[in-house]
Order: sequence, then C-alpha cells, then structure tokens
Amino acid sequence: MEKKARFKQVFLFTIINYVGILIGIFSTLFIYPENKEFLGIIRYIESISQILFPIMVLGASHALINFYPALNEENKNRLFNYSVFSVGLLSVATFVVLLLASPFFNWGNLQYFYFAFPIAVALAFVELFKRQATNLEKLAVPTLFEKIIPKIALPVVFVLLLHKSSSVNVSIGYYIISYVLMFVLIAAYLFRNYKFRFNFDFKPLYAELSRKEYFRYSLYSFAGSFGSFFAFRIDSLMIPEFLSFDANGTFNIGVTLASALAIPATGVFALYAPIISNYLKTDNLKELNVKYIEVAKMLFCIGALLYSCIFLGIHFLFELLPTYESLAPSIPIILILGFNVLINMATGFNSEIISYSKYYRFNLISIFVLIILNVGLNLFFLKCTDLGIVGVAYSSLISMSIFNAAKLLFIYRTFKLFPFDYGFLKLALLFLFTGVVVYFLPDAPNKLLTLFYKVSLNAAVNVFLIYKLKLVYQVTFWVNKALTWFKR
Repeated sequence: MEKKARFKQVFLFTIINYVGILIGIFSTLFIYPENKEFLGIIRYIESISQILFPIMVLGASHALINFYPALNEENKNRLFNYSVFSVGLLSVATFVVLLLASPFFNWGNLQYFYFAFPIAVALAFVELFKRQATNLEKLAVPTLFEKIIPKIALPVVFVLLLHKSSSVNVSIGYYIISYVLMFVLIAAYLFRNYKFRFNFDFKPLYAELSRKEYFRYSLYSFAGSFGSFFAFRIDSLMIPEFLSFDANGTFNIGVTLASALAIPATGVFALYAPIISNYLKTDNLKELNVKYIEVAKMLFCIGALLYSCIFLGIHFLFELLPTYESLAPSIPIILILGFNVLINMATGFNSEIISYSKYYRFNLISIFVLIILNVGLNLFFLKCTDLGIVGVAYSSLISMSIFNAAKLLFIYRTFKLFPFDYGFLKLALLFLFTGVVVYFLPDAPNKLLTLFYKVSLNAAVNVFLIYKLKLVYQVTFWVNKALTWFKR
C-alpha cells in the first residue's frame, strides 16, 4: 500500500510538472519571443532571488529531510517549528542587510534586488514546506501550486505588457504577487494536512538531536545550495552584464525548452530522497544499488527518448511557427543544454546519495569546483570568443559533465555503488543507432509531415526495441499493462 501511494505521488508529481512545462513551452514558443528583453529582465530577477533564498533557508530544508525520520513525533514537530522560525528570522535579517548595504553600491541594476526579495522570501518558505510535504508523502498538490501559478502568471503579465495595459515595473509587481499567492496556497494545504503545533521549547529536540551535528549539516547544505546557484544559475546574471537582457531572453528560451527533459528526474529525486536517506542510515547498500541502477536506467530511457525527438524535430517545428525568427537563435542552446540534462539524468540520484550520507561535505567541494569551472569557462567564452550565448551553453555542458563524473567516481570508491550496467550500454547504443538512421532518412515533401514521421518513427522504434529486448523494467511493465487492457 505504501509503495502504491508513493508511485501515485511520483505519477501526479510528473503529470503536474509536465502540465507546467507545457504551459511554459507554449508561452516560450508564442508569447515570450515578442519581448525577449522583458523575459531577460524577469530571469535576471529570478536569478537574484536564487541568490537570496538559500541565505534565508540556511540549510534548514535539507536538515528537515535528513533528521526528521529518526525523531519521535513530538520532536518532529519541534524540528519543523524551528525550521519555520529560523527561515522567518533570516528573511528579516537579509532584508535589513540589503537595506543597509544598498547606499554603498553604485550599480544600475541594484533596483532588481528589491524586486527579487519578496520572491526569495516566498521561495524560502515554499522550499521548506515542500520538504515537509515530502516527509508526509503529500508532494503533488504543493507541486501543482509551485509549477502552475508562476507558469500562468508570467504569460498573463507578458500579454498585459505587450498590449500596453501595464508598465514594466507594474508587470514585475504582478509577477511578484503570483509568488506570494503560491506561498499562501502551499502553506494552507500543508497545515490542513499536518497537525502543526506551535512549540518554541527546543531543548527536548536538541536532547535527542545533536545541536552541533544539526548546524554543521545545515551550514554545509546551505553552502551547497548557495554554491549551486553560481554553478547552475550564474548564466542569467552574467549574460546581461556582458551582452544584453535581450540575449538573456534568447538564452532562457533555450533553457526553458531544454528543461522539459528534466521533469521526470525532478519528481523521482524529490520523492526518493527519504528512501535514500533511510537506506544509508540502515546501511542497506545492496538495495540502494538496485534502486540506483533501476532509476538511472529509467531516467536515461525517458531523457534519451525525449532528446532524440527534440534533436530530430526542433528545426522543422520552429520553421512552422510565426515566431521562427525570434526562436531560431535558441536552437543550439536547446540542443546543447538538452544533452547536458540527459547526462545529469543518466547518472541517477548521485547528489542525493552524497547529501544524505556522512560524506555530504563532498557535495560542497564538488559544487565549488563546479563554480570555478562554470564561471571561468563563462568568462572565457564571453570575453575571448565570439560564440556569445552558445559559448555559455558549452560552458554549462563541460562543467556539468566533469561535475557528474567526479560524483560517480566518489560514490563508486566510497560505497561501491555504480548506476550503469551492461543493459545501460545496450540502451545507449540503441538510441544512438536509431537516431542516426532516422536523421539520414529523406525529408518528406513538407516540413509538417517530416516533423511527424521522423519523430514518430524514432519514438516507435525505440519503445518497441526496448520492450522486445527487455532493457527497462518500467517500459516492459507499462507496455504489458497496456496490451492487457487492449485485449479486454
């Protein structure tokens, strides 16, 4: 029953994320290209909020997942109380520091920090509430609010701006309100399903849980989260400084479309987090390795299927759209970053294994190495080449490949766990062979027909062969279930 409930949460999580990404894709294809400069400003503000909110959380959300399972019920409540209290206090402190420091900075884009602050506060509490929802295995509804509300709000704001119904600053204000609404709805849902009791007596909590270990883990998690921004989101800050907001908009169109590949991984990683933590705490490495291989293979299968379809069809699709001229510069970004996402999916939940083990400090080291790589490569491509945003995409691909390879090597040497087997190699060769064959097939008389037949043929052949060769358990299971249903 517990496994069935978990599967239902994963399924709902994935569906909700795909609904959100479909809204985002529609907006990216038909609305955002009409004003890429405003899109660049919005992504710039969001990137600043990604700097601020880890400071407000200070590792409390990761600590909630890590320490929660081992506590008694009363102390579980106290731990959540403490987490809420610390996020609120740190949010106020962050605002005070921002207010006091701003007169000393003569920077044209400083105003965007004030737009980013309320978004950061909302994100900080949403991050904490989502972690608690994960502990309760009630993640689907918070994910619905988190993924859908901003995805609907941004195109609405764009339409208002395009029709001159609001100014740029007012439009940004409307977008901020959508994050506040998201926070309120997630809080209401969580507290309806969780019997929260105010209790600010934390002495019994730290009698069961080592205060020193809690703060050590929280600070390392914070450093990892804060470092993750510079590793994964620094592009949206650097591009406007070296190029323009318009170039930032073009780059982020590519990021949005490439990120569609990562949705299954996001759901699986979030819902497997407590399971991984439990396996590590009980030293059940054998079962963990089985899950490691199973999940990596499943995610690679999904990611490779989607990426191969994008690779084969993206040019034909864009040429059919009225916004082709604005979208065309994003095609190489989509292909490079899409491959980057595929590599990350193929390596499974390696970050989670490290995060919830006693070796969690390694994540911090690897993140800071990634920061040096990514920032250094970005500076090289932006200042020493004429590749522009394509160079930034290559920077991300190179950095992330090295980052994932380092984590795989560390996990193998430390735990003797490895996500790849012979079946994984056969799966990769199958996708490569099918993609090459379909790519070199002749085009149909028109672009729409070419798009349809190449993408459909690629998907059908891959799924059929994966099923026949029994390369991925989940594919075999669902195809058999579908066949049984059709035979009724």
